[in-house]
Amino acid sequence: MDNKYITVAYKLYVDNQGKEELVEEATAEHPFQFISGVGSTLDRFENEVASLNQGDTFEFIIPSEEAYGEYMPEGVKSVSKDMFNIDGKFDSERIFPGAIVPLQDSEGHQFYATVGEVTDTTVTVDLNHPHAGKNLKFVGSVIISREATNEEIQEIVSSMSEEGGCSGCGGSCGNGCDCDGGDEEEGCCGGKCC
Repeated sequence: MDNKYITVAYKLYVDNQGKEELVEEATAEHPFQFISGVGSTLDRFENEVASLNQGDTFEFIIPSEEAYGEYMPEGVKSVSKDMFNIDGKFDSERIFPGAIVPLQDSEGHQFYATVGEVTDTTVTVDLNHPHAGKNLKFVGSVIISREATNEEIQEIVSSMSEEGGCSGCGGSCGNGCDCDGGDEEEGCCGGKCC
């Protein structure tokens, strides 16, 4: 597959207790951008969009098993509150229910978790992607679709290697879209970010 530079505007919907809920939007003013063939987006998302031309519209559903997998209850862990201390004090500015936080395992792998309950001694973290177990419905249009330049390809490859790639929730994909009311630091689901 050729490496194409693609920008899209889209709305992402998920099923929330039988009701379709808008959870993310990338506008034409702040589109989601990616380069095909370098692994920076969900495979199914790329396959659906890469063959389209500038100006084309799309609507498709990515089943959960091709998106972020099934929700796994064993991915919810209770950890010591001390893990989130900075200079001996709990970081209450960043660690609160609903916050998405970067974590690292003993082997240096980085990943993201959603904070659940915070007690006097523990913090519950959910290692599942926020959209795990959900089908993703994308509705949008292709703003730009052209051959990527060597500089653009190198830039995306460099940014992926610096951050370990956008293989989970979080990371700064720099796409500027508004994810669930958040900011671009949270990334977007067209990419492998939340």
